[in-house]
Amino acid sequence: MSIKVFNTLSRNLEDFIPLDPNGKQVDIYCCGPTVYGYIHIGNIRTFVFSDLVRRYLEFSGYEVRHVMNITDVEDKIIRRVAETGKSLTEFTQVYEKAFLRDFKSMNCLSPHHMPRATEHIQSIIDLIGKLMHKGIAYQVQDGSIYFSIEKYRSKGGQYGRLIHLNFEEMRPGDRVSQDEYDKESAADFALWKARVPEDGEVYWPSPWGEGRPGWHIECSAMSMKILGRSFDLHLGGEDLVFPHHEDEIAQSEGADLGENDQPFVKYWMHGAHLQVEGRKMSKSLGNFHTLRDLFDQGFAGVEVRYLLTSSHYRETFNFTMDGLRGARSAMSRIKECLEKLREVAGETKSTPTEEVISRFTEAMDDDLNVSKAWGIVFDWIRSLNKQIADTGLNPTQAAAALASWDRINSVFGLPFDPSDEIPEEILKLAELRQEARQSREFETADKLRDQIQSKGWRVEDSPTGIKIKPFQIS
Repeated sequence: MSIKVFNTLSRNLEDFIPLDPNGKQVDIYCCGPTVYGYIHIGNIRTFVFSDLVRRYLEFSGYEVRHVMNITDVEDKIIRRVAETGKSLTEFTQVYEKAFLRDFKSMNCLSPHHMPRATEHIQSIIDLIGKLMHKGIAYQVQDGSIYFSIEKYRSKGGQYGRLIHLNFEEMRPGDRVSQDEYDKESAADFALWKARVPEDGEVYWPSPWGEGRPGWHIECSAMSMKILGRSFDLHLGGEDLVFPHHEDEIAQSEGADLGENDQPFVKYWMHGAHLQVEGRKMSKSLGNFHTLRDLFDQGFAGVEVRYLLTSSHYRETFNFTMDGLRGARSAMSRIKECLEKLREVAGETKSTPTEEVISRFTEAMDDDLNVSKAWGIVFDWIRSLNKQIADTGLNPTQAAAALASWDRINSVFGLPFDPSDEIPEEILKLAELRQEARQSREFETADKLRDQIQSKGWRVEDSPTGIKIKPFQIS
């Protein structure tokens, strides 16, 4: 069975067949962060989804070339730069570094290329120049350059392939200069914005005068510069379908309209929105969470990543604190089983068990059906625990199970190193409890145990020393 993905372009499930004639290399582009603030869990879900796609393609034997951009110049950034009085680089570097820390804490694989928009101004200018030459882009009185949807369509271009648009209700020539605009309408959009006083020192020279690029043209220029005119897969959140991704298609294909019939991108995959406690995430509602918020509450990266990979990427996901505590419990079950398997396997090595890998692969081939895949994994974990308790496993069987988990986890990407996952505060409390026990101060030890448990962890005493494990808070 081949991998099937839901292609937003066709609105259908399709067999995934790379453009590479040898069927080996896959090129993917993911819209990266806009670095004007700390990313929230909705952003993180998109990046974890993209990482899952890459990991599964590599699991399936493909050689992946992964590009993710950094948007370091656009409307919101320029407003923040003006407010802070910092230079563009000084301002964006703070949030870019914070993003990379958060990205790493989710155990996401580093992209092979991570271009910044400000490093590709000449490529952007060259692309706009091609659109001007084609007669699809035009300059207005203030010096800005706009993309003409009417001229693009009159020359055979198709606008509105990712969404349905009613062109009868459009007024040709309407323009919008903002990077983000009304999702229910379409209008000519800015490719190059002429310098205005509000831009401060954020501008570059161009054949059309000083200014800066529009947001949409940045991704087109960077993706084609690195991956070429056509590539396999474009990823992002569903909020980017229109106008951002629709505009990307128009710009990229418009630049060589009539010369190249290949699509800009063969497959488009979009992750659904994330809600928090059943409502849209909003600072005013008090349900806006960054990763730092969750880590400060004692949750670990492995728990957040598991929760974000527990439901299908096309389903609107409801993020809850109860769900995070449930993730802690689920991760504890897996860790405990792995510990038992390691004790039995010892130094024995083996190959993965074909049956569980086959069932896992069948589920994931179906448009990354992670819900089904996780169901298979937990059924398998229960079966292993029963075998260990009832009849026992020999070292070879235990080693095969560990190899199977390693293979499966190469897709899920859960960082199971207990020493890295236990918060420093919990380790310190456990150390104090151990000292109290050794001093026979049992009342103090019990209070410390309860304090550890209130923070979502439990301490177990064993002949070989203490073990600290997650505990689901009721």
